[in-house]
Amino acid sequence: MNWIISFNRIWKLGLFGVTLIFLVASCSGDDHQDRTSKTVYSKDLQKSLLDANRKAVQTEDQQIDDFIKRYNWNMSQTGTGLRYNIYQNGKGKRAVEGKIAVINYEVSLLNGKVLYTSAVSGPKEFMIGRGGVESGLEEGILLMREGDHAKFIIPSHLAYGLAGDQNKITGKATLVYDVELLKLK
Repeated sequence: MNWIISFNRIWKLGLFGVTLIFLVASCSGDDHQDRTSKTVYSKDLQKSLLDANRKAVQTEDQQIDDFIKRYNWNMSQTGTGLRYNIYQNGKGKRAVEGKIAVINYEVSLLNGKVLYTSAVSGPKEFMIGRGGVESGLEEGILLMREGDHAKFIIPSHLAYGLAGDQNKITGKATLVYDVELLKLK
């Protein structure tokens, strides 16, 4: 009887071992196919996301163009998509990276809602080239000299992107800045 129990145990362990070997072999055999299908799925997903992002940028660009046309503003555009117009020229030093810019500003949305203004919070200071402000604002300031007044339209990808500022600026918001470069330190 002990011999029969031992034989049954050995038989079950052997059957389990063979099943395990087949499972491992079948999984490793599909590994290439699985990686291929994941790669194809990943490329499809990536293409879909890129297409959606491209469409969102085109839509935002059209909204900005419509806004500019509605107000008949004469604006230039940089390669990144920043629109700007320096409407009053100063005579001071040109802004460069490493300098601290001191600005008066008003930030609004395309619908005209004012979000932030230096009339309430005082002039803003930041070191150019260090971040800490919207990349579109920094890019625009580098086009200015002390005493200049400018309007910037900053697309969301140069402002706060999808997240917003977690306060007044919502995600995917296009910002309109009216800026005066008071001085550079």
